[in-house]
Amino acid sequence: MGLMDRVKAQATQLAQQAQEAAQDGKARLDQAQAGRRGDIMLRQLGALVYAERTGRGTADGQARVDQLISDIAAHESQHGLNIADPPQAGSGAQAQPDFPGGSSAGPRSADAPSGDPGAMPPVDNTTSFFSAPDDEASGAAPQG
Repeated sequence: MGLMDRVKAQATQLAQQAQEAAQDGKARLDQAQAGRRGDIMLRQLGALVYAERTGRGTADGQARVDQLISDIAAHESQHGLNIADPPQAGSGAQAQPDFPGGSSAGPRSADAPSGDPGAMPPVDNTTSFFSAPDDEASGAAPQG
């Protein structure tokens, strides 16, 4: 096999690997976008239910809740998601950071429970700090 044949074979192999990496990246991007869209719909649903329960609901609130529930169910089945049951802490879905000394508990916090001297208080990581696409299109100033 000549040098040019080996170079062509290697170039073909590299092009195929690059194409596979691009497809994998696109699939991950699509999955992330589907997850964000699901989060947006759940947030809208939560806001509507909150408004209803606090006496600030609108006349069409129940119809909008029903529509969002239908949209969320369709979104879940279309994308193979279960957005109503996010992964719980400790289920292996999120890696715990390693702190000096080999402990993943980190430094002692003033808010830590007194029963476990190295324990950190639980962290609510369900809040999204990114504005919804609808908020950006309206020209609303970012909240910070």
